[in-house]
Amino acid sequence: MKINYHQRKFRSVSNTESGEVSESTVFLYFQEGDVLWATYQGGSILKGTMTGIVNEDGIINFAYQHVNVEGKIMTGRCKSVPKQLDDGRIRLNETWQWTCGDYSKGRSIVEELSY
Repeated sequence: MKINYHQRKFRSVSNTESGEVSESTVFLYFQEGDVLWATYQGGSILKGTMTGIVNEDGIINFAYQHVNVEGKIMTGRCKSVPKQLDDGRIRLNETWQWTCGDYSKGRSIVEELSY
């Protein structure tokens, strides 16, 4: 599924306990060609960014970093696999791992906000 994520907004709907993203976290995606980047904030995250590559199936592989409300810089890597919902929005099923702290792994789901 070829997807252009440019200027799409997403919100977290579920996350593993060791993750810091919550339902209060909103992501704004940008894309040029196969290069994707995003900003995110909300909940326990003051400011975050991610940078990655989108493949021909719409799968995103990216690195992320953010500053949390405790003032810590957190980093990780993630793979997001898209699914188109019945209403046309995109759901991303994510597997991720911290590259700092406890190096734990987790799973998240983020869904495109409807307009």
